[in-house]
Amino acid sequence: MAGAIIENMSTKKLVIVGVILLLFQAFSFMVGGLIAPSPTTAVHYLATKCVDTVKTHHKGSKWFMPWGPDQCSKIRDFDEAMAKRIEANNIVFAVHIPLPNREMSAWFQFMLVILQFDIAFKMQNQIDNGALVTMDVGLAYRDSTLSEWTEMAHSIEHRKLSCNFTATKTYENEGRYYDCDLLPFMEVGSVAHKYYLLNIRLPVNERKKVNIGIGEIKDIRLVSIHQNGGFTKVWFAMKTFLTPSVLIIMIWYWRRITQMTRPPVLLEKIIFALGISMTFINIPVEWFSVGFNWTWMLLFGDIRQGIFYAMLLSFWIIFCGEHLMDQTERNHFSVYWKQVGPIVFGSFCLFIFDMCERGVQLKNPFYSIWASDVGTELAMAFIIVAGICACLYFLFLCFMVFQVFRNISGKRSSLPAMTKARRLHYEGLIFRFKFLMLVTLACAAMTVIFFIISQVNEGHWHWGGYTVQVNSAFFTGIYGMWNLYVFALMFLYAPSHKRYGDEQSSADQAGNSGEDIQLTTTITHVDGPTEIYKMTGKEAQE
Repeated sequence: MAGAIIENMSTKKLVIVGVILLLFQAFSFMVGGLIAPSPTTAVHYLATKCVDTVKTHHKGSKWFMPWGPDQCSKIRDFDEAMAKRIEANNIVFAVHIPLPNREMSAWFQFMLVILQFDIAFKMQNQIDNGALVTMDVGLAYRDSTLSEWTEMAHSIEHRKLSCNFTATKTYENEGRYYDCDLLPFMEVGSVAHKYYLLNIRLPVNERKKVNIGIGEIKDIRLVSIHQNGGFTKVWFAMKTFLTPSVLIIMIWYWRRITQMTRPPVLLEKIIFALGISMTFINIPVEWFSVGFNWTWMLLFGDIRQGIFYAMLLSFWIIFCGEHLMDQTERNHFSVYWKQVGPIVFGSFCLFIFDMCERGVQLKNPFYSIWASDVGTELAMAFIIVAGICACLYFLFLCFMVFQVFRNISGKRSSLPAMTKARRLHYEGLIFRFKFLMLVTLACAAMTVIFFIISQVNEGHWHWGGYTVQVNSAFFTGIYGMWNLYVFALMFLYAPSHKRYGDEQSSADQAGNSGEDIQLTTTITHVDGPTEIYKMTGKEAQE
């Protein structure tokens, strides 16, 4: 009887296919580790203190440059400001991105900025508990050093200070700095311009208690993080290569499915749906972000990735479940609502969470859900719950795989009644299926490891004369792994034109028919893509 390619392909050809896929997997890791640079670059900036006179303070179009021919009037520190009787409301912290003699590029894809205050300890001006810093921030851009600055965003932002003074609070320790946490400041979803300018004011209003009890701020430090242009090009090249590869195998797979006389079963449909979601995340629409100012690309990328992961998690549940249920229950999507429902609900919650931050940032790049206590608690709750759910899902998946293995082992009681050749054939099918299930678990485990290692600060290892970029290797390697996994599923589970037994003589087949009647009775009345699928779908009967 005809089955899937995974069962009818010769062992030699199957090994060749496996080796080729393994070589592509190794190559995807090597591309990120040896060719691509680190995924991101962090650049440190120290804000310049500019002086804004009362006359220009009321001009909304006034921008203060920290350096260059049109640089602002500067002061070194606040002691100088006090000596010159300059009020705090007339001091503007200016930061030009990038550094002098450099340009930003659309290949950088995004720009994330975090902020840190340098606050000195003073006995008469200590940081109050729950101190809130109010900032009047503006962002401008231009594409030529000769052109005027154009406002991109303006907002009044609040950030809660979280500072710790490790020394004893005495007069002898005045002037020592607090240890303050980094604060989220800004995120821009595209880098479409060459130059950016940040102007930050710390308005003081004693009557309204604005910026009172925040200590003696000495400096403002910013860290700008953007994607490396070299990594972006490697990433786009991988997407451009993998898109047609998965698309072609997906069309070929569904064409073979539709050529069968029977309708496709749920397992075949879910594999095709997984191929569609993989193609959706592969399509390199990011190429357009190089030429267009599409600030929504980060949000769109998150949505695509979320759809793929939801589809992948659902596929694993259905793939295992279809090899556990009997013929009356399988091939019905409604049977899996208890397992797939929480996956869909969790994905929807993550989408809402993403919209609450990156959705708002489309209008206000200075917005951060981490800026408020409620937002921070909500975000931490989402992260903790998501981590717990991921661990529980992986354990549940391992349990389901164990159940599938136990179910198949129970069916093996039919094998001793067969001839040696027939028995070896079915034992080979069982081995191939178990190997595919173990590869599935390995892919899931690699994804968990990827998220852990991506949080490690050390981004590269030195190996001989080469520098291996670990983060880049895992980005490209895991991305390549998912494509190869989906590619392998559609190829191996496509209907085979070859029928087992075609190479055997009719005499051999006649001799076998009486000895394996127990197993053939089990599977001949069950439609499905593979012999293992049919074997697990119905209890053996005489």
